[in-house]
Amino acid sequence: MSEIRDDLLKTVDRIFDEHCTKQVRESAEAGEWPGTLWQALEDVGLPRAALPEEAGGSGIEFDDAMFALRRSAYHGAPVPLAETMLAGRLLAAAGIEVPEGALTVAPVRASDRLEFVHAVAGTAVVGAVHRVPWGNLCARAAVVGKLDGKDVVGLVSTAGTAVSVDKNLAGEPRALLRFDHAQLLALAPLDGALARLETEGALYRSVQMAGALERILEFALQYANERVQFGRPIAKFQAIQHMLAVLAGHVAASSAAADAAVEASRLAPDEFAVSVAKSRIGEAAGKGAEIAHQVHGAMGYTREHNLHYSTRRLWSWRDEFGNETYWQTRLGRAVAAQGADALWPMLSRL
Repeated sequence: MSEIRDDLLKTVDRIFDEHCTKQVRESAEAGEWPGTLWQALEDVGLPRAALPEEAGGSGIEFDDAMFALRRSAYHGAPVPLAETMLAGRLLAAAGIEVPEGALTVAPVRASDRLEFVHAVAGTAVVGAVHRVPWGNLCARAAVVGKLDGKDVVGLVSTAGTAVSVDKNLAGEPRALLRFDHAQLLALAPLDGALARLETEGALYRSVQMAGALERILEFALQYANERVQFGRPIAKFQAIQHMLAVLAGHVAASSAAADAAVEASRLAPDEFAVSVAKSRIGEAAGKGAEIAHQVHGAMGYTREHNLHYSTRRLWSWRDEFGNETYWQTRLGRAVAAQGADALWPMLSRL
């Protein structure tokens, strides 16, 4: 680990140890904005860490920013760090100044589309978007769509747009936002904006799931060594050892897939690498969470134990920005379109 990465790890872990307590997570699930935690992240520049320095970024490399995001998921942080990073990169790619504060993105469902129209005061956005992450608590959103047949990215205020708010399994807010000729604060063209939003969103969810998987492995190892049954820790039983080995394999594969996707996506999301990562890590999320709960037994299903903060996020994130089936289909079509002779070069470049 580099000196910069080591310093970043210490800083990030300190912030989450101090400000991401169980009480904070429970309050966030009840609908309270974790202001102290978010301010601590802003004080060290993490929400803008994925931005290039010329766009107001903190000056660290993209892979270091993704490492910080992974650690936030490791700690089960109830903040829109991924969404703010995603919105910021979209806006910066379009040449739009990235505002301070928490941001979200829309649309996030393939069936939703926003319409951009010319208005007297400028350009406005029209349409309803479902399950926008943290849409009721972020003051602004990066929105994508088409204007005059061209792909565009816009910045819009979310004030007064939240029609209803649901929650995912992790208790994170997912809002229905309705824009009724809302005036855009900024607008710029960006080729392939909608595809970039989907692919980069899948990249960030992959990174987050990799962090949550690391956490559940640690929980499972700790519990298996502490829980004594028939006079010895259950980690001494061969069946438990096999389960832990399978879980460790999924975590290692997920970490490698996430690292490869991040490395390939420093300037813009790489569809092939992201497809591999979201597919593999999504599969690991389902199987890994199952194993972790089996190792913990009944204790793992209680609110008392912290395991559920990670597993509920894994179950939620695997379905957002496309589940593993969706990305496996995309991956298969991409490989088939290139032909058999291109398969090995596509695989070996990762």
